[in-house]
Amino acid sequence: MTKDRNFDDIAHKFAKNIYGSDKGEIRQVIVWEDIEQLLTHLPVADKCLDILDAGGGLAQMSQKLAKLGHRVTLCDLSSEMLRLAEQDIEKNGLLEQYRLVHSPVQSVQEHLAGPVDMLMFHAVMEWLAEPRPALENLLNQVKPGGMASIMFYNYHGLVYKNVVCGNIPHILNGMPHKKRFKLQPQKGLVPEDVYQWIEQSGFEICGKTGIRCFSDYIGNMQNMGEYQHEDVLALERKFCRQEPYLSLGRYIHVWAKKKQ
Repeated sequence: MTKDRNFDDIAHKFAKNIYGSDKGEIRQVIVWEDIEQLLTHLPVADKCLDILDAGGGLAQMSQKLAKLGHRVTLCDLSSEMLRLAEQDIEKNGLLEQYRLVHSPVQSVQEHLAGPVDMLMFHAVMEWLAEPRPALENLLNQVKPGGMASIMFYNYHGLVYKNVVCGNIPHILNGMPHKKRFKLQPQKGLVPEDVYQWIEQSGFEICGKTGIRCFSDYIGNMQNMGEYQHEDVLALERKFCRQEPYLSLGRYIHVWAKKKQ
């Protein structure tokens, strides 16, 4: 990638395909379980927290936090995504809990009054030309003792998905991005790299979870065993936090605490 991806052109399609689907539901359920654990690691978990939802799109996850009484700064590069988010936030009666900022994540600090208690940075790095400095800048906005919730598109999962689909030459050629897949990220990030970036920024990793370790690899349901969507979700919840399944998730969610 030569520049960061802005979703102004396909914001409505993004909202429908990413959030309004079974895959989106699995992601929401699993990540929220992690965030509930994350909140217990904050020094005063029952106080009103200042949360930065960086590149937060429609703010699906941070609205759950706003409902608990926390304050959220939502920033996004896409003005159209922010407009759709504002409509949804207002519909849910949470607008007073929010501050909406039209800004790239690389300069969001210009719009913050001070360090935040919690950072959310979900499914953004894979769309950035330079993910590491963007992540490091955001982690720098978290106060000591604060928490970070980071989710990224997993390189290992991308390789495995292409194998399952029989795209062997594509893998051997380095998996160049196919422009027709507008909602498929440009690239996957190697988990070990991301873990290192987080730790080198002064954080201790508290938990890791694979997001969609199985559901994305299930083929055509015809001639397969009988199961329901609820069974797939139960399967994900059972194995998503243990290896080797964790490292094969299409996304990986990692949450960490900033050292005092």
